[in-house]
Amino acid sequence: MSRPSPRHVRPPAPSRRRLSSEARREELLEAALQEFSGRGYYLTQMEHVAARAGVSKALVYQHFPSKEELFAAVTQQVVEGFMGRLPGVLSRAGDALGAWRGVVRLLCDLVSEQPAAWALVARHLDNPELGASLRRLREQVIEVFAAVLASYYEPGPAAPPLSQDEVLAQARLTVPLLMGALQGLMSWWLEHPEVPRAKVEARAIDVGWLGLDRIRHGEWLPLADD
Repeated sequence: MSRPSPRHVRPPAPSRRRLSSEARREELLEAALQEFSGRGYYLTQMEHVAARAGVSKALVYQHFPSKEELFAAVTQQVVEGFMGRLPGVLSRAGDALGAWRGVVRLLCDLVSEQPAAWALVARHLDNPELGASLRRLREQVIEVFAAVLASYYEPGPAAPPLSQDEVLAQARLTVPLLMGALQGLMSWWLEHPEVPRAKVEARAIDVGWLGLDRIRHGEWLPLADD
């Protein structure tokens, strides 16, 4: 009598790593950050995030019911991470030049330490449909730096007198120009990592400060129709 062939026994499947709900959420946010920064919002699907995190798509939906909510959570984390470091930078500034140096260094830190976070900001900041959290970041930064810039206002003897409200209004116009220049430079540097950080940082500080210092002392070119 022939002996029955032995039943094929499957090896046990590797057990999924058990994480707390909070730890799993952080893992998914990191995976989503990488996907959104690399693919952009529109090309990123929930299955991409699930695959990067090594979990099922259903598990992603347990934590984030929609891609919109996942994107909002990722951008909020980026915003809080940046804004959480900003007060410490400004508190150590000492003077206007120190504040400007601190801002440039903080941005260079972000690009160096978290390139995916910067790529996310650069790709989506100006998208009116997606950048709500990031636009809040921009508005917060504008208000913070406008107040800082106004606080260092020291008009020269030939400068026309300005009220504090006028100084603050001028600062609110100046800060977005500086932010746009820095955003462009940091995005360019991310694509050219061979350029030493020291050179990028020094050029940003020089260009920004040489203009800022003259503005800080009340020097303005007349308007074209003046």
